[in-house]
Amino acid sequence: MPFLVLDLEMTGPEPDYNEIIQIGAVLFDDGWNEKGRYLTNVYPENEEAFSSASEKIHNLSLADLQDAPMIYDVLPEMEEWICQQLNIRVPKGQLDRTPFLRDVIICGQSVINDINFLKEAYRYEKLKWPYSRVLIDLHTLAYFTFRILKTNGRKVPDRLSLTAIANYFGFAREDGFHNALEDSVLTAQCLKEVFKLGEGFTVTGG
Repeated sequence: MPFLVLDLEMTGPEPDYNEIIQIGAVLFDDGWNEKGRYLTNVYPENEEAFSSASEKIHNLSLADLQDAPMIYDVLPEMEEWICQQLNIRVPKGQLDRTPFLRDVIICGQSVINDINFLKEAYRYEKLKWPYSRVLIDLHTLAYFTFRILKTNGRKVPDRLSLTAIANYFGFAREDGFHNALEDSVLTAQCLKEVFKLGEGFTVTGG
């Protein structure tokens, strides 16, 4: 199963009102070998929903997005990119890539929020959701992992934000803004470290 570590920037917090304005992703094969990186801005159809509060986080203005493609072009473009990186041959003229992408697992930090936005974009554009319904969430895995470590007397972060988890493993953003690709790379690095910790756990009789 391939893994797509995803991060989105949005115009605000509501999937049925706000929109995606940036998509960043890192693609891995089923052995967690990196296959490629993807980044695109997206111009929002509903300009009125553009939030100044969100702009302070992602540092993207409407002017920055002026030449960006619309989401109805981005969604099939990203599907095609995934197929190319995984060397999946899609028959010419076949627009439904579900048979080729249904095993792609979306991963991220509190990733259900990103998935909700992405699904709403697919619904709005009347496109079929092509990806797996399984997900991997760094926040949930970190909560469980750090709980075990704390019980065993190990130091753990006091919060479960991406910044806090990344700092724990010695990673950091290059600046204070949330670039979607940089956050995807950071999330992937943290996921790999959590997996390593999990591989080191042993179970004794209870």
